[in-house]
Amino acid sequence: QVQLVESGGGLVQAGGSLRLSCTTSGRTFSNYVMNWFRQSPGKEREIVSAITRSGGSTYYATSVEGRFTISRDNAKNTVYLQMNSLKPEDTAVYYCAAASRPVLPTRLREVDYWGQGTQVTVSS
Repeated sequence: QVQLVESGGGLVQAGGSLRLSCTTSGRTFSNYVMNWFRQSPGKEREIVSAITRSGGSTYYATSVEGRFTISRDNAKNTVYLQMNSLKPEDTAVYYCAAASRPVLPTRLREVDYWGQGTQVTVSS
């Protein structure tokens, strides 16, 4: 079992920045591809970004490429999502997710463990 706890969400003005963190406990963190998904009201949950076990490869959704950066620290069992130039359309609950399948991006049905989510609200 892996427990995932997100932090760092909040309210920010358009153009601002936030840094999300997801700290894990349980099984070996470095065994998992780590992902950030998001879901806004009335929409399906979508992949935002993913990073391989070693951190050597990353994936970004087109909507966030160039603005968001995913990284991980295997020594701290933590994955991060640096979000810059935020837009109102980035408003959503952001979820950290762990997947044992070593292919990017992770599909929803391939996620093994989910965090509880953290709200990000971007005002215009």
